[in-house]
Amino acid sequence: MAGETNRRQFLSLVTAAAAAGLTPRLAHAQRAMPTREVPAGGERLPIIGFGSSKVVEEIATRGDEPLRQVLRTLAAEGGKVVDTWPRNPANDGRFGAVINEPELRGKLFVTTKLDKVGKEAGVAQFREAQRLYGRKPIDLVQIFSLTDLDTHWPSLRAWKDAGEARYIGVTVSEPRLHSALEAFLRRERPDFTQVNYSITEREAETTLLPLAADRGVAVLVNRPFMNGALFKRLAATPLPPWATELGATTWAQFSLKYILAHPAVTCVLTETSNPKHMAENAAAAFGTLPDVPARQRMRDLIATV
Repeated sequence: MAGETNRRQFLSLVTAAAAAGLTPRLAHAQRAMPTREVPAGGERLPIIGFGSSKVVEEIATRGDEPLRQVLRTLAAEGGKVVDTWPRNPANDGRFGAVINEPELRGKLFVTTKLDKVGKEAGVAQFREAQRLYGRKPIDLVQIFSLTDLDTHWPSLRAWKDAGEARYIGVTVSEPRLHSALEAFLRRERPDFTQVNYSITEREAETTLLPLAADRGVAVLVNRPFMNGALFKRLAATPLPPWATELGATTWAQFSLKYILAHPAVTCVLTETSNPKHMAENAAAAFGTLPDVPARQRMRDLIATV
């Protein structure tokens, strides 16, 4: 019964998406990466983005060139969403310098997060992000993992009202927080929510994705590869020949195609320090996306691994 309910929910979303011009087949020959609308303002964002937190954290040991090369590749492929949050002032300062280099300035949609407890700590974290990122306003300010949610949410609303944040939202990255996120989405209407979702981590399909669509909340997807666990799980399994029918030539693209086929998803955040992998991830935005039977076939395959 739960599977049939999910199928009906998905079909309903597909129908709504088709009416809005978000069909599950995208032409690879398009000049720009396909985009989806942010309901809160009508702005359209490219559907593949970059989760940069780990790469930024590694600046101290690896320098900023890996970050620079991946961001160049993202922009060259038509992407623009860059998700991160303040962790180390020295590294974050280098991040800010890179995103403001001439070839990237004005081309990226940059987010930040609050993960501190207490109002003043949250305000200080936001101010530091503005300073280190060189961004006023910041495109999207989020509350990380619902940390001190009731304290920080009024601050985010005030920053949006003041024009210091273009959009505001909340994030989760583990199933144990899904029920709390659901409760929040039912009482508030953030511009964005961020949630973990992949071919192997599909809990968000049951309630959160349909709810976000119903509430007019844009969805950023994190952990599309389960922080690399997907690749370890599938290391000894060859990609099935029929994956090429979807335009997927890697397991990363296989998972991304599955995620992007859900109309509630606005953008998927992929994390890598390898520009070649960034280009491969971006390529998943083009070509055919799986329909309902194809997604079931994909789930059936993963269940056997």
